[in-house]
Amino acid sequence: MMSRRPAVAVLIALSLGACSKKAADGNAASLPGGPVAAVAPPAGKDWTEIASMTPEGGVRMGNPDAPVKLVEYASLTCPHCAEFTKEGAEPIQAQFVKTGKVSWEYRPFVLNSFDIPAFMLTRCRGAEPFFKLAEQAYAQQQEWVGKAMALTPAQQAELQSTEQAQLFKKMASFMGLDAFFRARGISQADQDKCLGDVAAAEKLAQGTTTATNDKNVTGTPTFFINDEQWSVPVTTQPVAPQLIARLKSVTGG
Repeated sequence: MMSRRPAVAVLIALSLGACSKKAADGNAASLPGGPVAAVAPPAGKDWTEIASMTPEGGVRMGNPDAPVKLVEYASLTCPHCAEFTKEGAEPIQAQFVKTGKVSWEYRPFVLNSFDIPAFMLTRCRGAEPFFKLAEQAYAQQQEWVGKAMALTPAQQAELQSTEQAQLFKKMASFMGLDAFFRARGISQADQDKCLGDVAAAEKLAQGTTTATNDKNVTGTPTFFINDEQWSVPVTTQPVAPQLIARLKSVTGG
């Protein structure tokens, strides 16, 4: 269950950390006491098309004033997160986010240094494309994570000797993420700017430390519903259907 995280953003962790399907029990928080009414989006808009960055370093999709707030702590290198996204993203957006009843915030949880360039590139174009880009990165996770796990000793040594400003650019290149995101409209110049932002990388690592210390997040994916940490009822079964059932219960259907 325990996840490995870097102590400092600019350090290279060449082994990939584990992720967990189970979230620990948390303190109860305020949940709606009855059916939640749908909320219309702004004229000409769809709530799933509306996204914004949050002060906690996440990206929130949907109605910012939704009575039910779903927060997911996740890692782009975590296979359980990829499985959840494959099974849960579409129905959660269709059944809950589009109605304005639920907002969905994704908060990065860094399991290893390879998460950092992946997160930086996925956020490179801002909040609105983030969820779609994350879904696509998860869909091809085995390919680019496989390249990270197959780094040669020479490549590892090269990363260790690379200056901070160029480090994540080189990591992205070794994983093939530069080509992946160029194919999705993010130019190399924009990638270089995003990947060279060392302060942003440090904030990603700090966000993980804060989540661990303040929220008791130790594995991914971990979910909160209105600040109550949700524990997966059956850890041997897929997470998405169980979370959907919980959201149905909380919103009244």
